[in-house]
Amino acid sequence: STIRGRFGPLNGEVVLDRSARSGRVQVVVATAAVSTGLPLLDTLIKQPDLLAVADHPQAFFVAERMEFDAQGQVIAVTGEFTLRGIGQSLRLVAQRFRCYFHPLLRREVCGGDFEAEFLRSRFGITHSLPFVADRVRLKVQVEAIRQDP
Repeated sequence: STIRGRFGPLNGEVVLDRSARSGRVQVVVATAAVSTGLPLLDTLIKQPDLLAVADHPQAFFVAERMEFDAQGQVIAVTGEFTLRGIGQSLRLVAQRFRCYFHPLLRREVCGGDFEAEFLRSRFGITHSLPFVADRVRLKVQVEAIRQDP
């Protein structure tokens, strides 16, 4: 079966200039905030041979390369994902992305669903291989509210 987990809440910042087709993303993930819905599995995942949260309490994603479609919507974000102190290139592909004026907040809001895959062994996580899959599918849901300059 598939093991699913989530991290949250996350802290980060997105700078997006659709007219210039540029941007920057910075996200910090508290690795101890992992939740699978099974407390015993959460404890196991936090151990030194998996996420190693005591030695590596944070994971990071920093990207300065964004790809846009003809309408100026983000279609992919590429940057460096650092887990367990090891950085690897990661490309997040937008499944959906849209910006709109939020009537309650009275500001522009942009949000999307992004996906990527990576091999956990590239970050030194080899526990239970080959019995537990090496490939990890990452799904990121993000929403950002425009801030005044």
